[in-house]
Amino acid sequence: MKMVIIGGGPAGRSAAMEAAQLGAEVFLIEKEHVGGTCLHEGCMVISGLNDVVRFHEDSKNYRKMGIISEELSINYSHLAEGIREITGKIENVLKHETRQSGVEIIMGEAEIAEGKVLLNGEEHPYDKLLIATGSRPFLPSIPGVEQALNYKDVLDLKEVPENLNIVGSGVIAAEFAGIFSSLGSKVTILCRGQFLRNLDSEIKDYIVEHLLNDVKILENSVVSEITSEGALASTGFVDGLVFMATGMVPNSEIAQGMVEIGSKKEIIVNKQMRTSNPSIYAAGDVVGTVGNVPVARREGVIAARNACDISATMDYQLIPQSLNLYYPVSFFDLDNEDNENEFNVRIRGSAGPGSFWHTLDGETGFTKITSNLETGEITRVSSISPSSSTSTPYLAKMIKEGYKTSDFDDFIETHPSTDALYKLLHYLSRYG
Repeated sequence: MKMVIIGGGPAGRSAAMEAAQLGAEVFLIEKEHVGGTCLHEGCMVISGLNDVVRFHEDSKNYRKMGIISEELSINYSHLAEGIREITGKIENVLKHETRQSGVEIIMGEAEIAEGKVLLNGEEHPYDKLLIATGSRPFLPSIPGVEQALNYKDVLDLKEVPENLNIVGSGVIAAEFAGIFSSLGSKVTILCRGQFLRNLDSEIKDYIVEHLLNDVKILENSVVSEITSEGALASTGFVDGLVFMATGMVPNSEIAQGMVEIGSKKEIIVNKQMRTSNPSIYAAGDVVGTVGNVPVARREGVIAARNACDISATMDYQLIPQSLNLYYPVSFFDLDNEDNENEFNVRIRGSAGPGSFWHTLDGETGFTKITSNLETGEITRVSSISPSSSTSTPYLAKMIKEGYKTSDFDDFIETHPSTDALYKLLHYLSRYG
């Protein structure tokens, strides 16, 4: 079976390696960079920036406490150059891994025709096709929007902007606000509605008051015009560079006329990642589901298995998510509806690796668990701590496998740790 995959990001690459291991002849087509948006413009870039931000924030705290005497400054252009160098090295590793699995990588921009892909003047027939072309920044129809930055432009900046006005209210807006505020920008977030509206209200309040405390957040602020000097909003004019963090739009144009496409330009798929065309599959941001890398990888694997006639179904229940700030914010929600039998327990973060030197000022994070008193089922978890992005996914997996609060009575943790989840689980197992 010959399988052609368009898009070398997390979904496409995972699908390619899975299909090759299942015996398919696989061709992976990528027009720019293997690794996709995550590696070159998204989450890995944010990780690189945040590593420096945490070091910078820690140095300011140590200086305030008299532990160090020098005030540190950051060379942003060298920071951006270093991130590019590292992501380039990671891309080479990904290419090597992919080829080692038996996949042929072809660079170029593809076009789709019935039963074949056109690339660099050549035809590549396929038995099964996977579209994993990702997404791009959504730019609303605002006069002057072409003058604004977005996440694709971050590494092209020569220096940290004096004033940065971020238009958006979600994860991307919050993450870049935290980064540039720490680096010295005066940051304002302009939210059309509520800021981080999908998060637990107590978690949101902690983020605003402790992790983004130097950021000005204007809710219900509608931007009507963008200029080279700033942005005109319903709450007034703000000076400085404008950064658009207004969501993503799927890159589905390549499949126009070949498969069913939804109102938000997403390619419509079923739980087997199959499109309306039985020989074409799609996965990752282009299908407009959850929109994070682990989900994209899983979608790619599910698509590859079904394309190779191995039945598999995508499960979107209980997916852990995160927000990458000074402390990672991790959360999942099993039941969005309030229940009279639900019981909330919360605890301030403890001292430990990554938070020890914030014990005196109380900036150690915050964790909250919601459970059902009758069934012992854990329904919601939100955690702000240095270890939350590691511990929360394992807890989500255990809950998905049927673990109840009573199953954590004999849980033994590693020590020292800043993971407050085990303390709350111990409490719920005994008193919940």
